[in-house]
Amino acid sequence: MYTSTPAAALPRDRGAAAAPKLARLITCRTVSSRVPGEVDEAEFARFRAELAVLFPAVHEQLALEEVGGGLLFHWQGGEPGSDPLVLMAHYDVVPVQDESTWEHPPFAGVLADGYVHGRGALDDKGSLAAILEAVETLLAEGFVPSRSVYLSFGDNEETAGDTAAHAAALLQERGVRPWLVLDEGGAVAAQAFPFVKPPVAVIGVSEKGILDVELSVGDPGGHASTPNRLGAAARLARAVVRLDRRPFPAALHPVTLEMLNRLAAGASPLPAALFARAASLRLPLTRIFGALGGEPNALTRTTVALTQLAGSKASNVLPTRATANANVRIAPGESIESVLRRMRRTIRDRKVSLRVVEGSEPSPVSSTSNAQFALLEAVVREVFPDAIPAPYIMLGGTDSRRFTAISDAVYRFAPFRMDKAARGSIHADNEKLSVATFGEGIEFYRRLLQNPVP
Repeated sequence: MYTSTPAAALPRDRGAAAAPKLARLITCRTVSSRVPGEVDEAEFARFRAELAVLFPAVHEQLALEEVGGGLLFHWQGGEPGSDPLVLMAHYDVVPVQDESTWEHPPFAGVLADGYVHGRGALDDKGSLAAILEAVETLLAEGFVPSRSVYLSFGDNEETAGDTAAHAAALLQERGVRPWLVLDEGGAVAAQAFPFVKPPVAVIGVSEKGILDVELSVGDPGGHASTPNRLGAAARLARAVVRLDRRPFPAALHPVTLEMLNRLAAGASPLPAALFARAASLRLPLTRIFGALGGEPNALTRTTVALTQLAGSKASNVLPTRATANANVRIAPGESIESVLRRMRRTIRDRKVSLRVVEGSEPSPVSSTSNAQFALLEAVVREVFPDAIPAPYIMLGGTDSRRFTAISDAVYRFAPFRMDKAARGSIHADNEKLSVATFGEGIEFYRRLLQNPVP
């Protein structure tokens, strides 16, 4: 049975007490790269050593296994036969393009103006530190969870690495089927939805598939002074333009319709009336979302973004091979194969070759009518009483997709308040996490661990 504590009674100093720990973890340059020589393994090892110093009770009282460079903690529950909870995070971060453009050095771990500044504060060392601080403080209080708890922390999420897959496979080999898996993803988002004033606690119940496709065209090449019509670069450019002009068809997924129904409670009168009737107004709402562009448009369809182009290495030489990379985010209901078929139909040129560089299918959709989602919703309402909990389909990718084979209840939610500027700082400059909302995140994980529904 879920027990609630009034929001006014929640401790407000947890963030201040734990913020120096997060700041110290940020000083570790755990930057991921697909080029092995660009990864500083010593910094990853230093991070793991810092964890043992900063969270001693966790390391003394929980079983720990290293899975590659990842960490898998096991907290034995009071009811051994019950299916466990899995809390996930990752400690690798993306590179910094130019440190001089940051307000504070990205790996200095600066505490200033009520914020923890630095790369990884939001993505995803903040969640990792909040989880560990929640467990550390509960251990100090002598708390024992009813269900067993696994903490799965990855080291290569930013490069779509396989650490999380190995952790999930290890649990599967042992017959472990998690009752609930919770990873990064959604947030308590302000300024995220037009016409909605309250913040929205978006909980990812699925995530789009991710596919990188290389488009390539071969050609004899030659001197640039005597170009042939539709050489490799021109033919490739035409294919790129065709993909850009003919986006995938739009449709509102049932999850998005449920999200809109829930948002009606916080919307201004006219949008509220539309959101409340989202199912019957599916077609016009789909058109509106598409016209808004950005995140609203991405919620309605599979998207194709051309991210890399390459041709000749000299300005006066025709390329013998021109290539482009298309980064595709596959909406639930589509597949890698269906995406490739449509891309070929859109390009309409057999001389343009398509090669899958790497890809993953969209994740299964977890239920919003089960005890697991009800628990997440209840804890959100307790810790963030001003927010509207709502399911959504996550546009990015997380390590949690590796766990969908062993659990039907996989969700994505980082319990931090993020306005538009905060969300825009992820993978960009001046990433930072408010000390106050860091404290709310710690309290969220504490409440989640204290109140697992039987």
